[in-house]
Amino acid sequence: MQLIFTQAELRTYLTRSTESIGFVPTMGALHEGHLQLIRRARQENAVVVCSIFVNPIQFNNADDLARYPRTLEQDCALLEAAGCDVVFAPSAAEMYPSQPVLTFDFGTLERVLEGAFRPGHFNGVGIVVSKLFHLVQPTRAYFGQKDLQQCLIVRRLIQDLSFPIELVIAPTVRETDGLAMSSRNRNLTADERALAPFIQAELQGAKTALEQGTSPAEVKAQVREAFAAQPAFQLEYFEIADIETLLPLEDHQSGQPAALCIAVHLGKVRLIDNLLLTA
Repeated sequence: MQLIFTQAELRTYLTRSTESIGFVPTMGALHEGHLQLIRRARQENAVVVCSIFVNPIQFNNADDLARYPRTLEQDCALLEAAGCDVVFAPSAAEMYPSQPVLTFDFGTLERVLEGAFRPGHFNGVGIVVSKLFHLVQPTRAYFGQKDLQQCLIVRRLIQDLSFPIELVIAPTVRETDGLAMSSRNRNLTADERALAPFIQAELQGAKTALEQGTSPAEVKAQVREAFAAQPAFQLEYFEIADIETLLPLEDHQSGQPAALCIAVHLGKVRLIDNLLLTA
């Protein structure tokens, strides 16, 4: 496995390959969810590239950026075992020799849910993913459903900028107790980690209620009440949304696709999750 730090080195390496390239962009602190993406890319492509870059321009909270775990050596060992060929781990100065002035506007998709609470976040995602796509020129790019809104943003980016890339969205990988795997989970205290599965339990309960005909307004009220009774949590949002646009659904019919999306603070850690109702 090759560990590469510069854009020039990456281009030189990849120009040798005319075969299919599978690409898994990450911010490091890898877990089983990331590794499943790598293994799938290994099965479906001749070359597998993983980027590890904590992208500063997608953080609107300096403390969150400072706390984000950085474990490059451990990550590389996991990636090599999973069959990765190339790890691209640039510095911030390498990716941004100057502060970007280009901005993306993804319309209503970036103004709901994560976009509403993290202004500028998806502009940062759009810039870094575009740069990485140009550098790697992958055949397929692999993302996890846990970051559902990011997946939809990347899909729009691929469509609008005509990237010849197949977007592969893999199901959320969970711990045995239901907690969605996330690099941020390692920042939870032992007590917080024990409480964290409550998030998935509430999502499952909301999904069941919606499937049984409870209105979106009633389901959202029930979830808000449940979290209000748990002082360790601060609910940022819970929404029942259109699965394509993520705009709120005022009504829901049996069999209608929907996305149940949530963000909560548990201690100093912000966690997101979602469940999909499909037709």
